[in-house]
Amino acid sequence: MKGYPLRENAAMTTIAEPAAEPHAETVHDHAPFERLAVLRILVTIAGAAAVWFRVWEPVPAFSVLGTAALVFACWPIFREALENLLVRRMTMELSMSIAILAAVAIGEIFTALVVALFVLVAEELEHLTVARGRLAIRDLVDFIPAEVRVRRDGTIVTMPLDAVIAGDLVLVSPGEKVPVDGSVTAGHSYVDQSRITGESMPAEKHAGSTVFAGSINRMGALEILVERVGKDTSYGRIIRAVEEAEQTRAPVQKLADRLAGYLVYAAFAAAIVTWFMTHDVRDTISVIIVAGACGIAAGTPLAILGGIGRAAKLGSIIKGGIHLETLGRVDTVVLDKTGTLTLGEPAVTAAMPAEGVEITELLRLAASAELHSEHPLARAVVVEAGRLGLEVPEPASFSYKLGRGITAEVEGRTVLVGNRKLLAEAGIVAPPRPEDHVGSDIVVAAGGRFLGEIIVADRIRPEAHDAMAALAALGIRTLLLSGDTTPVARKVALELGIAEAVGDMLPEDKLARIRALAAEGHVTAMVGDGVNDAPALTASHLGIAMGSGTDIAKESADVVLIGNDLFKLVETLRIARKTRIVIWQNFAGTIGVDLLGIVLAAFGFLNPLLAAFIHVGSELAFLLNSARMLAPRGEVETERPAAEAPAEVA
Repeated sequence: MKGYPLRENAAMTTIAEPAAEPHAETVHDHAPFERLAVLRILVTIAGAAAVWFRVWEPVPAFSVLGTAALVFACWPIFREALENLLVRRMTMELSMSIAILAAVAIGEIFTALVVALFVLVAEELEHLTVARGRLAIRDLVDFIPAEVRVRRDGTIVTMPLDAVIAGDLVLVSPGEKVPVDGSVTAGHSYVDQSRITGESMPAEKHAGSTVFAGSINRMGALEILVERVGKDTSYGRIIRAVEEAEQTRAPVQKLADRLAGYLVYAAFAAAIVTWFMTHDVRDTISVIIVAGACGIAAGTPLAILGGIGRAAKLGSIIKGGIHLETLGRVDTVVLDKTGTLTLGEPAVTAAMPAEGVEITELLRLAASAELHSEHPLARAVVVEAGRLGLEVPEPASFSYKLGRGITAEVEGRTVLVGNRKLLAEAGIVAPPRPEDHVGSDIVVAAGGRFLGEIIVADRIRPEAHDAMAALAALGIRTLLLSGDTTPVARKVALELGIAEAVGDMLPEDKLARIRALAAEGHVTAMVGDGVNDAPALTASHLGIAMGSGTDIAKESADVVLIGNDLFKLVETLRIARKTRIVIWQNFAGTIGVDLLGIVLAAFGFLNPLLAAFIHVGSELAFLLNSARMLAPRGEVETERPAAEAPAEVA
């Protein structure tokens, strides 16, 4: 039975709108319908009892009470069957209506009432099961506060969330929910952002930290500079993804609808054959009743909604059922390097002082010379000195020479920090670059003496190694396509266990390789974060963007990993494969039960009551199978090993 379809987004709200009023209307709209459904069930039971105990039968061989109860109970079934018949669409409501009317025609009012009772109970149970899927949206929408406190013109005012704009300063007290995406400008706290990133432990937040709407502030007060509000926040995108999951129809769902129609036609054909072979009306009716594709017709969209909602809970936004289905078929994952496999932030990975020089002195003087530089490599040296707790003196003078480096006066000495050309021009000899380190090298000299060399490189994400191992365990081939040099790309691939690596790739080269993989028959997913990845993300079967990536990458992608955690990719793939398995289990089970039921009914082993019981029981079994994809509230999947410290890489 289709009963209560999954599509009613017209009534649903989005995070960009005031959530309380529209959502309240949605809930109240369902209440009287549910009461009427329960009333129909009770009337059907009363009618069946009246027929069984022969209560008030003024007309011989005809139950007035039973017939009245049947008309009242079956009216919605008959109405939907008529609507489908007028548009020439074969549905289970039509087959059930024919079976009920056929039972009435041969005087089996009690049988018709019991069949109607099974149908009504099944539809109401289906409605309750599907309602669990809608709780994903309800919980999300209701979670964001409707009002927030904002600091404007030196005063704190309370205003509706939809009046907040980018650039405002929002105040969040301990225990309150973060209503916007932004960065912390003041305060220190620990924030539970499991609803957004799937992290099980609260994340520390201080000045400069990024916070997400939908997080819960656990400890200290925070002042947040607003960057995104409403539907543009990470939380808003999650809501939009789950809502759109109810509207999009994946190819497997269309297949389910077609199969449902075919099974109904097959049931009618079997019923006709049964009638001509046996001339037994009860067996013929039993054939019509027992066959049904309700489990796949209703169970398929429920499984898709559950899969997308489960992924959203873990911090992966899947933009529709078609992408969830494609994700379940992926056999090749292509990855960018910088910002995807690596953190995208240069950091000091090695410091090699000259003989007689302390490593702390090397870093202290280099950081002092580069203290006022905005170059990413310079900032990495300054950050490392701060991490080690070194006191970095202010340089007395500072100058930068393009393509060479920095010359500064520090504590009465001339400090040179840059490349070997800078030192050579000053008459200082530096040893050759060590071959066993991959990254950007910074040479340092002071007072005319070579002090040592610092290697700065991007670092591999701490979860990347385990994520690549998990992908390999799933039988998925991994490829690294990087714009960086081939030696660097191969070093990363070797360290992470990636099957193949190609460096010096331009955006058009990545695009060509993605197309070649598709031509070879592979179902590919491209994971990237930059503007240069957008063409490949669009051309692949499935584009996956890191949450910290550029806007164009996230818009081009079909899946967004909000928490920038590669292991979320693995978990999302597992969810997609599990969803696909559940759907095909329903397909195989429905076909098997229907074929067996038709054969048994045709040979007289099933009466209409038992046929109805088998029909409803199988439907509920397959619905409950799909409902397994609906993650219980508060559940966060953590099937992952502990992360190791970030490794170095160019």
